[in-house]
Amino acid sequence: GRPGKTEGFCPKDGKPYSFVPQLSPGEFINARYEVLGVIAHGGLGWIYLARDRNIGETGADRWVVLKGLIDTGDLYALSSAMAERRFLVEVDHPNIVKIHDFVQHPDPKTGQMTGYTVMEYVGGRSLKELAQANTGPDGLRTPLPLPQVLAYGLEVLPALGYLHAQGLLFCDFKPDNVIQAEEQLKLIDLGAVRRIDDDDSVMFGTPGYSAPELAREAASIGSDLYTVGRTLAVLSFDFEGFSTRYADRLPDPGEVELLDREESYYRFLRRATHPDVRQRFRSAAEMADQLLGVLREVLSAADGVPRAGVSSLLTQERGAFGTAGTELAGHEVAAALPVSVVDLADPAAAFLATLSNATVAALKAAPVQSIEVRLQLVRALIDAGDSKAAMAELRGLPDDGTDWRLAWYAGLIALTAGRPDQALAQLGAVYKALPGEPAARLGLAAACELVGDHAGAGHLYERVWRVDHSFLSAAFGLSRMRLSVGDRAGAVAVLDEVPATSSQQVAAQIAAVRGGLDHRLNPLTEIDFAEASTRLERLRLDTKRQASLAIEMYQTGLRWLGRTARSARSARPPAGVMLGHELTERELRFGLERKYRVLATLETDPQAQHALVNQANAIRPWTVV
Repeated sequence: GRPGKTEGFCPKDGKPYSFVPQLSPGEFINARYEVLGVIAHGGLGWIYLARDRNIGETGADRWVVLKGLIDTGDLYALSSAMAERRFLVEVDHPNIVKIHDFVQHPDPKTGQMTGYTVMEYVGGRSLKELAQANTGPDGLRTPLPLPQVLAYGLEVLPALGYLHAQGLLFCDFKPDNVIQAEEQLKLIDLGAVRRIDDDDSVMFGTPGYSAPELAREAASIGSDLYTVGRTLAVLSFDFEGFSTRYADRLPDPGEVELLDREESYYRFLRRATHPDVRQRFRSAAEMADQLLGVLREVLSAADGVPRAGVSSLLTQERGAFGTAGTELAGHEVAAALPVSVVDLADPAAAFLATLSNATVAALKAAPVQSIEVRLQLVRALIDAGDSKAAMAELRGLPDDGTDWRLAWYAGLIALTAGRPDQALAQLGAVYKALPGEPAARLGLAAACELVGDHAGAGHLYERVWRVDHSFLSAAFGLSRMRLSVGDRAGAVAVLDEVPATSSQQVAAQIAAVRGGLDHRLNPLTEIDFAEASTRLERLRLDTKRQASLAIEMYQTGLRWLGRTARSARSARPPAGVMLGHELTERELRFGLERKYRVLATLETDPQAQHALVNQANAIRPWTVV
């Protein structure tokens, strides 16, 4: 019930303690560093601002930070300071505070030598301070914008990757330990850094950020990356209870609107903070690669500007599926979806690069039956339509549960075999592992469509199309999903976004003509026929395709007239023009007759030609001679 004393003796063993700064303004350390005052204190000691009086080549003093210890008798704190001195002086990265020196100075009261780490001075505010200062119009604190948070992650991950490459772990990454100095982020508190192979020294961390396995296992690259995932979560949404109720898990998307809206980001966080360290990202570079993909998706969804990127894991789609206007087929999807990029470290990578056509026979004759050769063989068997042999080959590959490629090809096999429900599960697993890959979302979108989940498919198709217009299948898929809910205007609008330079631009415009006259859910009007007519007339189609599409339009018009005539609401005959003919039964029959005769003149098969002439005669209206 009484305030604790800042200085005194432990009542149990009489050991003295002091929680007051040991250095005073104006005091010199090693006759070099002039103390200016206390600027902060952390979990391990006081932090002082000082001036390095050694004149450099520029003739200017250097501002530095001295980090001391709260209690010089604390062996754990001393151990951490000594760890900094041993190897951190050699750490040199633009996003990591520079350790200049390690000095000693006698305590003014006891005369005992105290250690101080001399670090680069970094002005600015920590991410924690920036997050706390971020307020909404009502003056209440609000989470930082997601793109800003993702950009923070992309800047700090290379710094962690650099440490990992030096055989070091940061261990205590959190918003407090990152400062934004002008346009740059810096990791500032290296007190918990340790060597990757160090299983003995004291390990530091912070509840809510530290990986759960650290209670029983040594720190690892996976546990470092876990802290980044937790930090991004804390900064991006109101993560109340992150160190208690949610200390070892994320809230469900239903509890956090951001996670519900940004599925890829949620999946990214899920993988980064997976309870099983083997399921997390394997490196900071891999994590950054997926984070960049998520950022592209988030930005493109917000402003509609595509932000395509080159994937290091999956190729572009090998073709566009769903462009013919027929019902989507699983084998068509499997043949068009991307394949995995060959790992250049594979012993057969050079051999695979020489194959212009990786056939089943060529792959079976490969000099080395490596993982990549066998994966390529699985793909070749899928392309050949032999899903049974492809699955047998895939099952023979080693599987530790962490290789997303096995799930990807299992999904393609299931699509080829006509088992979309199995494809849905496999391709969903790939999306969990690769949340930043548009190709992963595209594959899952197709599986959703094939199982009848049009809402899920539409959302995924749109997210792919918004970020990368080279995935043409996504445009056609999004158009189909919009038509399935009666959104003709939206279906046509997305097809109009297919670039004029695309090989599928004509197919997109043909689909737009058909989509503009889709009458499954909403009735057509004269305006719809006029717009479809104008669109077809703009297309530079060959005579046969133009006549075939015109026949579809005339037939749709005749059916529409029949329904209109039967409607009690129709007090007058429809007015309008399509392809130069008035929207009357007589005129549309004349138009349809002419197009049948055009097709007949182009037909080389006498039997087919005769059938087209009969159709023309049958549809022709009665005339008086």
